[in-house]
Amino acid sequence: MPNAVMLFAAGFGTRMGALTADTPKPLIKVAGKPLLDHALSLTEGVATRVVNAHYLADQITAHLKGRDVHVSVEQPEILDTGGGLRFALSTLGTQPVYTLNTDAIWNGPNALDLLRGAWDPDRMDALLMCVPLSRAVGRKTGGDFALQPDGRLTRKGDLVYTGAQIIKTDGLANIDERAFSLNTLWNAQAEAGRLFGLTYPGHWCDVGHPEGIKLAEDMLNV
Repeated sequence: MPNAVMLFAAGFGTRMGALTADTPKPLIKVAGKPLLDHALSLTEGVATRVVNAHYLADQITAHLKGRDVHVSVEQPEILDTGGGLRFALSTLGTQPVYTLNTDAIWNGPNALDLLRGAWDPDRMDALLMCVPLSRAVGRKTGGDFALQPDGRLTRKGDLVYTGAQIIKTDGLANIDERAFSLNTLWNAQAEAGRLFGLTYPGHWCDVGHPEGIKLAEDMLNV
């Protein structure tokens, strides 16, 4: 079972506008607690925790000082999700890992626990936690995937990728680019019939835009 997690916190947070002029998005507070800390609370018990950083990386590093969390600083360029994950493998190790976005709030069971319970490495190269559009609070666009009867994912549908998954990382070595999205690896896994999905039973909120802060706080009060 995975015992390492990568938390993505390197982005510029441009959709947040003025809120991220001097503060990295993962340190914006929701219900009195930084987004990054909300995400980290889901990872208790995972042996190795890595947070990547690029934009205002010194603030991320200072926030995590003295905590049992590694910081993977990407310089001079940001590496996107796939490149960032590959860059951190020396700390994460070679086994399948969790990855978790830091710009979302959850209301329901721990997504990583659910993923761990459904993970089948004999059939799966990745298992993505998805939520129906009807329970994706703050989502401004359509869905990302459709779930097939056998549990495999296909593109285009009414399921939103939540930013939580378990993924095998060996395929990252086959990608030539230095900076690239995890979509590149997912596409290869889907072609091999090994990209799977799981439907989250609770509510999830996208806090990638300013309105998401109040929406998330309202959701938590439900």
